[in-house]
Amino acid sequence: MKSALSFVMLLTWVTLSFAQKPVKEKERHVLITTPFGNMVAKLYNNTPNHRDNFIKNVAAGAYDSTIFHRVIAGFMIQGGDPATKKLADTSAMQYTSTPPDQQILPEFRNDIIHERGALAAARDGNPRKASHAYQFYIVQGKTFDSTALETHYQQRVKPANPNFHYTKEQAERYARIGGTPYLDQQYTVFGQVISGLEVIDKIAAQSTNKANRPLKNIRITITLLN
Repeated sequence: MKSALSFVMLLTWVTLSFAQKPVKEKERHVLITTPFGNMVAKLYNNTPNHRDNFIKNVAAGAYDSTIFHRVIAGFMIQGGDPATKKLADTSAMQYTSTPPDQQILPEFRNDIIHERGALAAARDGNPRKASHAYQFYIVQGKTFDSTALETHYQQRVKPANPNFHYTKEQAERYARIGGTPYLDQQYTVFGQVISGLEVIDKIAAQSTNKANRPLKNIRITITLLN
């Protein structure tokens, strides 16, 4: 009886031990197909609302045949608006409006920055800093030494979130691979390009008009890889 009781107690302890360990959520990946090559991006699980919204849009084909409508070399490439699906190269730009109840509330995190390849949500000037339901941008950026980074921190980042401070590793990444630090704590980054970074450079190098729209439409398709 004592031996049986000990076994039951051991089994209970093992069961509880496993139950207390958090189950790591699977990281989702997407394939972004462009005329200049393909990019693979991972989606962050710690920005779940933006991740789920993006996955929903991808699964519905909302991004297929949309364009990168705003391209600024040394800054970022922006696109994904469903209103651009049938837009001719010479047609006036069209946009999909996002009512307040469809916007995605910000998910700013101290451990996620606007480094090169960051996948982030675009937004208008709404006071909540809530994201557009469809439009996204991918950071090209440039490198920033410690002095330049501190200047942007004091002027743009700290006023947005006085409790945020760059770690040594984050500062090193901005100095080594670059990005757009002045957007930190103001726009939600929900993913990162992990393959095909050179595609960003090719797209950013395309000729644009005064509104930063490429003179020839750059159409994309986005599919879920897992």
